[in-house]
Amino acid sequence: MALGARLAASLRPALAALHRAAPRRCRGLSTPQGSEPSFNLGGIFPPLATPFSPAQEVDYAQLEGNLRRYARIPFRGLVALGSNGEYPYLASRERVEVVSCVRRALPRDRLLLAGSGCESTQATIELTVSMAEAGADVALVVTPCYYRGAMTTAALIHHYTEVADASPIPVVLYSVPANTGLDLPLEAVITLAQHPNIIGIKDSGGDITRMGLMVHKTRQEDFQVLAGSAGFLLASYAVGASGGVCALANVLGDPLCQLDHLCRTGQWQEARDLQHRLIEPNTAVTRRFGIPGLKKAMEWFGYYGGPCRAPLAPLSPAQVEELRSTFSANGWL
Repeated sequence: MALGARLAASLRPALAALHRAAPRRCRGLSTPQGSEPSFNLGGIFPPLATPFSPAQEVDYAQLEGNLRRYARIPFRGLVALGSNGEYPYLASRERVEVVSCVRRALPRDRLLLAGSGCESTQATIELTVSMAEAGADVALVVTPCYYRGAMTTAALIHHYTEVADASPIPVVLYSVPANTGLDLPLEAVITLAQHPNIIGIKDSGGDITRMGLMVHKTRQEDFQVLAGSAGFLLASYAVGASGGVCALANVLGDPLCQLDHLCRTGQWQEARDLQHRLIEPNTAVTRRFGIPGLKKAMEWFGYYGGPCRAPLAPLSPAQVEELRSTFSANGWL
């Protein structure tokens, strides 16, 4: 941990200068009136699927092909090594190389968020430093959960504070209870929002009341709330979220960016109509069929999906047909 902290201290001044110089977009919706976030997260981020070859090796050529197509969509940035990137199934060297590959292909005006959360604080710090070296702009740090009974509010505050203190890049908290069985407590979020190197949270729980309270309780801080799913994106914007990290953006990137635009410009009727058409496809590629469903849908829209890494299994023919019917019924195929 000491090594990571020393390296972070040496890098932080230069990185902070780069962050201040980075181009800014429109003010995030969760930012207090009249203020500007120091590092704006407003917009849509697809959490990239990791392409694998038939032999289940990371296929960097296919990843670059997908990235070329995503470059034409007005995303705020990309997330590498999120839940949809099969992060737990990648070796450490693969994680770093995926981030390096994405950074090389990503325009400099697009942000790169990289998952770096591990079960121990020390391992998280070490991987966060590696992600910064590989070109990540922001570290996305999921809650440690293996010993979830011991993950009290105090323990989680201590964990994230240590990581943020040592990180050479800003940190975004990541709460995904569907995968971890653990919701980052609201009290912890409010406390951690006061840390100068913690700039936001990706909340995938779907509790709009909770998200609204996060926005309200952190309104005096330089802190932004990101919706973790396309299914409740409009509702999240309505309570002040800044943007969204949405699995469905891997498939329907342009429509989700359009929804972001409609919400930001106050075109709520049009936004509601579009949101309605996105709910069922989003459910299909998240809760219903998960990553195998997401990768199958990507292929219908011209991207490389390919196989998942075992033990994730491919969809059955009946599931493929159900997935296709969901997209067709909502006018996407």
